[in-house]
Amino acid sequence: MISMSTASDAQLALGAAQAGAAVVRDMYGTSLSRVEKSGGDFATAADLAAEKAILDVLRTARPDDAVTGEESGQSGAAGAERRWLVDPLCGTLNYAVQNMLVAVNVALRVGSRTTAAASADPFSGEVFWTDGRSARVRGDGVDEELSPSPGSRLVDVNLDAPFPNAPDFRAVSLLAAPGFAERFRPRVVSTTLAVAWVAAGRRAAYVTDGDLRDSVHFAAGIALCEAAGCVVTGIHGQPLHTGAGGLIAAADRETHAALVELVREQAPADR
Repeated sequence: MISMSTASDAQLALGAAQAGAAVVRDMYGTSLSRVEKSGGDFATAADLAAEKAILDVLRTARPDDAVTGEESGQSGAAGAERRWLVDPLCGTLNYAVQNMLVAVNVALRVGSRTTAAASADPFSGEVFWTDGRSARVRGDGVDEELSPSPGSRLVDVNLDAPFPNAPDFRAVSLLAAPGFAERFRPRVVSTTLAVAWVAAGRRAAYVTDGDLRDSVHFAAGIALCEAAGCVVTGIHGQPLHTGAGGLIAAADRETHAALVELVREQAPADR
């Protein structure tokens, strides 16, 4: 077994995500206290315990790196060159009602690039991970290359707030668009595990509104999609994290172009 102190950044991301996933899995179905947050959001005791497990791994192996945790906030220098982005339980509401659709996300941003990331499914035991060059899924200790595919026609749409481009663009409106129903089948799983599924060929695409720069929720999934060769842009097809923001991550250019056109029909980019 590789020591975390000598592990590569990608191995460390994978190990940290596995540590958090173990906590999430072990606490599933137990009576969990809640910590109320703003806007009706909340964290559970499992979110807090999983984040602690992840941070223990990261801080032991990379004590000089900065960290942004979903629950604990920022630590380290504000302008640090190396910063870990940690989402210990993406899909907290799912988890709180004993729905197993959740993810544990860990990503490393070096400068302006995400150079290593992992997104773990606590219940399947799979960990989707990347070293910034290729993307793989680890299951039962075996790694397989991720291969995007539009074949399922399944498009996951994030309907959770905030909606910074409303009323011009609302992700929910895609679901009612005739062009969408003719070509795609909608899914709403309410966890960024679905972004990793695009990289793995289990979703044709993923769409969300929002400013996702340095997002603890999305950094890992975006890195996986980019490394796997998906088409990844903002909602108008613009470079990621520019203009109106948002995200369209698609398995291929044809799927991406169709989704950009559907967005344009309800919200022209120059509006």
